[in-house]
Amino acid sequence: MSFLDFNLNNTLQQTIKNSGFKTPTPIQKKVIPLILQQKDIMAKAQTGSGKTASFVLPILELFSQDIKQGKAKIQALVLTPTRELTLQVANEFTQFSKDFTHKPKIVSLIGGQSISEQLYDIQKGSHIVVATSGRLLDIIDKKQINLSHLKFFVLDEADKMLDLGFEAELEQILKQLPKKRQNLMFSATYPPKMLDIAKHITTDAIEVSIDDKKSPTLDNIEQIAINVNKHNRSALLRHLLKTNNWEKTIVFMANKRSADNIAAKFRKYGFKADSFHGDLFQEERIITLDEFKNGKLNILFCTDIASRGLHIDDISCVVNFDLPRGATTYIHRIGRTARAGKKGTAISFIDHEDSDHFKLIQKKCKLDIKPQQIKGFELTGKAPVKQKGKPPVKGKRKSKKDKLREQNAKDTQKSS
Repeated sequence: MSFLDFNLNNTLQQTIKNSGFKTPTPIQKKVIPLILQQKDIMAKAQTGSGKTASFVLPILELFSQDIKQGKAKIQALVLTPTRELTLQVANEFTQFSKDFTHKPKIVSLIGGQSISEQLYDIQKGSHIVVATSGRLLDIIDKKQINLSHLKFFVLDEADKMLDLGFEAELEQILKQLPKKRQNLMFSATYPPKMLDIAKHITTDAIEVSIDDKKSPTLDNIEQIAINVNKHNRSALLRHLLKTNNWEKTIVFMANKRSADNIAAKFRKYGFKADSFHGDLFQEERIITLDEFKNGKLNILFCTDIASRGLHIDDISCVVNFDLPRGATTYIHRIGRTARAGKKGTAISFIDHEDSDHFKLIQKKCKLDIKPQQIKGFELTGKAPVKQKGKPPVKGKRKSKKDKLREQNAKDTQKSS
């Protein structure tokens, strides 16, 4: 199957060809025809599967068939969980429509940038809005955006939005949208809470799922676990970076402060390194990513803000300096490498305290990775003996009724 089979307009076909895309990915094969038939979609596919293009291309095709003159009205709204993903999705719309005679006006709405400039862009008129929910609600509250002509509503990386307290914001946004619209949801997982939210968006969606076992992303990743004491991880990482010819490396850290501290240390050792996390100003985030993409930096110490949605080519290696909390995040992290059919490496550092947690991740991901040792950085000491806490003493804890009685008594004394 080729992109020609979708019967897209000639201009879009030529742009796809010039961009180097030859064969649609499995998710694109399934989803693009359904969107062109104007069906609601609930698509499940892992990171790196090409799902962004699977909704960008058909939306642009349908847009090209119904171009209206006069001031642009918002026809498509795409919500994403992070600022970086918002900018990337908007850029894909721009790149694939760059040769259109009548180009759609595309606006991205994100925090960390001037809201007045974004309001001005909206007021001038736009066809496609890509936004984070918080900034969109800021503009809705100012009554400066009209979504009544909307035809397409897209949730990208929908399950990630749940981690960010998205449900209440979504309810407010849905009130602004026309009931008659095409709904497109894309997610790596659909936990029960996500399914409940989906029912408020559409009750008529076609479910599309790509079998994770057949995903080429994981097949192309060499997954390695290395036993190492926590205090030796930094030295081991420097050793690995010096002995391997990795073009770009992402190192995942447990928190923002750790990312900043270790990036500063590595710069002192002569590495082209920087940190990337949510506390940076938006301009700093954009500059850091651009420098990483163009080779001015080749090591990025990140929090999990970088585990989803970032499309950076040629990441050679992903390092779990600190293990992720769960199996899903592990898959998203390592999915930053081995994109577009290329090979990649994922390395996890395992201390005594991490051993059981890593075994659980492997079990949930159906992996079998035998931790190895690196000469000069061997794991020493013994695993700490786990001690059970003291059992609760029955009847000693105050009941809710007792607490309420005490509070009522205090309130009565104050008032008297």
